[in-house]
Amino acid sequence: MATRYLPLALRHSATPRIEHFALLAGLDATIRGTLISTMPLVVYDALGDAQSTSVAFFLAGIVALVWGLMVPWATSKLPRRWVYTGGVCLYLVGNTLGAVGTVWSVPLALMCNAMATVTVFVCLNAYVLDYVERVDLGKSQSIQMVYAATAWTVGPMTGVWLYHKWAPLPFMVAGGFALVLLTSFWVLRLGNGKQIQRAKGPAVNPLGFLGRFFHQPRLIAGWTFAVMRSCGWWVYVVYLPIFCIEAGLGDKVGGIALSITNALLFAAPALNRLGRRLSVRRSVRVAFGACGALFLVAGLLSVLPWATVALVMAASVFLVMLDVVGGLPFLMSVKPSERTEMSAVYSSFRDVSGILTPGAAWLVLWVAPLPGIFVAAGAGLLASWIIAGRLHPRLGTPRPSRGGA
Repeated sequence: MATRYLPLALRHSATPRIEHFALLAGLDATIRGTLISTMPLVVYDALGDAQSTSVAFFLAGIVALVWGLMVPWATSKLPRRWVYTGGVCLYLVGNTLGAVGTVWSVPLALMCNAMATVTVFVCLNAYVLDYVERVDLGKSQSIQMVYAATAWTVGPMTGVWLYHKWAPLPFMVAGGFALVLLTSFWVLRLGNGKQIQRAKGPAVNPLGFLGRFFHQPRLIAGWTFAVMRSCGWWVYVVYLPIFCIEAGLGDKVGGIALSITNALLFAAPALNRLGRRLSVRRSVRVAFGACGALFLVAGLLSVLPWATVALVMAASVFLVMLDVVGGLPFLMSVKPSERTEMSAVYSSFRDVSGILTPGAAWLVLWVAPLPGIFVAAGAGLLASWIIAGRLHPRLGTPRPSRGGA
């Protein structure tokens, strides 16, 4: 049979495995990783100034936020497999527009790619919640990160290199990976996930599930953790390189630091095992507490630039740990009947942090120099450490069987 020649990860089984979801996450990361450092350059070159570039990214964040919240409505009208397919097709449209490279096509490319990312993210999380047991969610998260580690380590540098060779080239490469992602998804035949019927009641409007979200404190706390974790990454990726330039360390230190940190994603399974030994509550608290303290001290020691760089890099280790365990409080608290809707809420953390971080940094810079951003980030992460103290101590631990001895 033809399937005997397929890679093991692409062979269909009756029940999708964790490796299947990790493969899809890794291919998605390859698309995004290729463009993460390239897209700001493309937008700046097309629009001509930093202010217009900031407006384009801000608008793309707003569009992605609204679009992501509408994905559950779309899955109520269309099978999930077609919504996921539509998300990947948005990657193809966005990369085509990016390759054109005009003043009008580039902002549209940015928006299409942002919409594609959130659509794929929401649908993939819904599939994971359908097929992965609660006690295995941490393992699933860590394996996804291992599959994505190479893309996030090599992709940013490769994308910029391709852009300098020929401007459309990174978009063509990313579009090629989008086709691979689409093919892999259909070969795996994930279908529409498990269908869980709600009790009879009136139809929910497209944003009606937000009310249910705001009535569940555990979901609010889990979403807040995701937002603050993402804000930490924003500060690390955007403001550490700027600090290095202003401190006279050069424009390469920030990029090298990011590559080193992304390589830590290969250690995700070890971090997951550590988190399981500590329990979800303790591991989340340790990560937020250590990360917040290191950011805070980094800002206070900014007169020693290399010390600041070292401390922020050390903080990034705990950001990676939060990537592994920080999403578990939310994912483990989702009701089976609300998987798609709450996956959409969860996906909004990326867009909210993309709006919140630059806005907060703008305010900080009115009253303090750039290292004040590190101090503000540390304060926010420590606030999450306090909130994490209210998590249930047994969250994520295996429950004893009711029928056991």
